[in-house]
Amino acid sequence: MIFVTVGTNEARFDRLLHAVAALPAGEEIVVQYGASIVRPGNATLHDFMPFEQIVDHVERARVVVTHAGVGSIIVSLSNGKKPVVVPRLKQFGEAVDDHQLFFGRRFADAGLVTFVESPDELGGALAAEHDGAGLAPKAGALAGDLRTFIERSIAA
Repeated sequence: MIFVTVGTNEARFDRLLHAVAALPAGEEIVVQYGASIVRPGNATLHDFMPFEQIVDHVERARVVVTHAGVGSIIVSLSNGKKPVVVPRLKQFGEAVDDHQLFFGRRFADAGLVTFVESPDELGGALAAEHDGAGLAPKAGALAGDLRTFIERSIAA
C-alpha cells in the first residue's frame, strides 16, 4: 500500500495529488488530502485522520509519500519508513515560504528521505523500486531522538 499525506496545513497541495492520480494502477493507494480539492480516483480518500490512524497507515504502508513537513517526516522515520518527500512551495500558494524545500533537502542529505523536488518526478521515484524499507540503525536512532525532543518540547 502507498500512503500519501499532505498534513494538516490549511493550504491545498493539489500538485502532489495530481501526481498521485497519474500513478499506474496495481497497488492500493490511501490519500489524506486535507484542504486540497483534487481527489485522485485511484485512491481511498480521507480529508483528515486522527493521529493514531495516520500512524497505523504509516506502519502498514510499503511506501509513505508526504509533504516536507517535519512532523510528517518524523512520524514516518519513527515508524521505520524512509518517506518519499515532496515540498510544498510558496510560488504555488502551498506554504508561506519555502522552508519545506530546505527541510526536504537537509533530510535527503542525511539519507533519511527520498526527496522529490517536483511532483512530476513522483512516479519515477516510486518506480525506482523504493520499497519503504526500514532505515539504517543510525537513522532510526536519530528519528527516535528527534521524536523525543519534539514530544518534550510540546509538553513543556
